Amino acid sequence: MTSDHLVRDAADGDLATIRDIYNHAVEHTTAIWNDVLIDVANRRAWLEQRRARGFPVLVVEVDGKVAGYASYGDWRAFDGYRHTVEHSVYVDKDCRGAGLGKILMQALIQRAKLSNVHVMIAAIEAGNVASIALHEKLGFQLVGIHREVGTKFGRWLDLAAMELRIENSI
Repeated sequence: MTSDHLVRDAADGDLATIRDIYNHAVEHTTAIWNDVLIDVANRRAWLEQRRARGFPVLVVEVDGKVAGYASYGDWRAFDGYRHTVEHSVYVDKDCRGAGLGKILMQALIQRAKLSNVHVMIAAIEAGNVASIALHEKLGFQLVGIHREVGTKFGRWLDLAAMELRIENSI
């Protein structure tokens, strides 16, 4: 990548851009299986919830502009799963293919290592070969396909389940 980039914790001033990236994915992709667009208040509550739980929300800036974000949170809401998280990573439509997803994921995995995360879960629409390939390059393993568990754009979707065991955890 030729542009300068910076990965940092998300700030309140990033919420409008995070909302825009999220809403574009809702409207145009199967990366998010929601149909409803969200507002800045929604993203503010989401960010506050992540912060309260000690979970990171990272953004990547390219030439001073937020171009993507990544985070993780509880995989399941039971005590026994406290060392397992599920992550998400989204890159602005105009910045895809520049390696920003990988940059964000590497930073997120590093944060997970520092936070005693043992396993990171990825739930990816099974037709998203680029995302699956990225995760495989980062060491995630495909552990199964859930068939026709969601719908979007009038069709059934399969969900690829991937996982990464984080080194140096408890």
